[in-house]
Amino acid sequence: MDYRLLAIFANVFANQLGLPVPVLPALVVGGALASQGNLSPAGFLLVAVSACLAADSIWFLAGRIYGSGVMKLLCRLSLTPDSCVSNTQARFERLGINAVLISKFVPGLSLIAPPLAGAIGMGWLRFLAFDAISATAWVILAATLGVVLHQQIEQLTPIVLEYRVEAVVSLCVILVGYVAYKWWERARFFSTLRMARIEASELHRLISSGAAPLVVDVRSATAIALEPRSIPGALRVPLNEARDRLLGVSREREIIAYCTCPNEVSAAEVAKILMDRGFRRVRPLRAASMRGLLPVTRPIPSRCRRPRQCRHCLSGTHR
Repeated sequence: MDYRLLAIFANVFANQLGLPVPVLPALVVGGALASQGNLSPAGFLLVAVSACLAADSIWFLAGRIYGSGVMKLLCRLSLTPDSCVSNTQARFERLGINAVLISKFVPGLSLIAPPLAGAIGMGWLRFLAFDAISATAWVILAATLGVVLHQQIEQLTPIVLEYRVEAVVSLCVILVGYVAYKWWERARFFSTLRMARIEASELHRLISSGAAPLVVDVRSATAIALEPRSIPGALRVPLNEARDRLLGVSREREIIAYCTCPNEVSAAEVAKILMDRGFRRVRPLRAASMRGLLPVTRPIPSRCRRPRQCRHCLSGTHR
C-alpha cells in the first residue's frame, strides 16, 4: 500500500469538507512524482477525484436532508460570509445546476455548490457526473503544474526532508496566520454591519397599527427557493439590485429589510447601502424573532414541472 496516496486522499478529503488545510501543494507535488514515475498517475488521479466525490457527496446529502439549515451552518462557519451569502448564490443562480461543473475553480463555490445542489433537488447521479468532471479537470490542472515544475520540486525535496521539522513548523505558522487573518477580516466585515435590529414583535405592532413600513425581502432567488415563505406585502429586491431599485423611495420612509441568512448579513448590507445614500429610518429585521410572530405566505406554485431544478425558476426569469 502506498501511504502517499492515502495522505493525498486525506488531504483532499479534509479540504473539500471545508477544513482550512492547503491542498494545492499536495496535488502539485503528486503531479511531479507521477511525471517521474515515482507515483502511479492513474492511482493519483483516482485517489484525488474520489476524495472530492466522497466529501462533496456528504455535503450533497446534507443539503438534500436539511435544506437551508446546512446553508445557514456553512455561512456561520465561512471565513468570508459576505461572499457566502451573496456572491456564491448569485453565481449559482446565473449558471443554474451547471455551476457544479466549474465549482472547483471558483473560490467559495466549491464548498457551497454540493449542499445547494442537494437542497434544490438535483439528481444524485447527475450531480456525481458533473462533480466528477469538475474534480477531474481541477486535479489534472494542479498536477500539470507539478509536471511543469518537477525539476524545481525535485531540487527542493532533499532540502525539505533535511529541515522537515522546520518546514512543518513553518507550514503550521502560515496556516494559523492565514486563519487568524481571515477571522479578523470576518470580524471587521461584521463590525461594518453592526446596527440596531428590529424585532418581529415590534414590526407586527407597526403593521397592526396602520403605520406599516416598507418591508423589503432582500433574499436571492435561491434562498427563496429553499425557504419560499415570505412576509405578506414585502417588496422583493435582491441584494445585488438594492443599490438601484430602492433609490426612488422617499428618504423619510421607514424601511425594514429582511433575509433568512445568519446574523441578517444580507439585510444589514442593504440597510448600510441605503444609509450611505441618505436613508435614516432603515433597520434589518432580526431573523431569529420572525418564527411564529409574523404572518407569512407561500408564493403561488410555479407552472414549471421541476421548479427547484429549473434555471429560470431559480433566477426568476420565467415570463
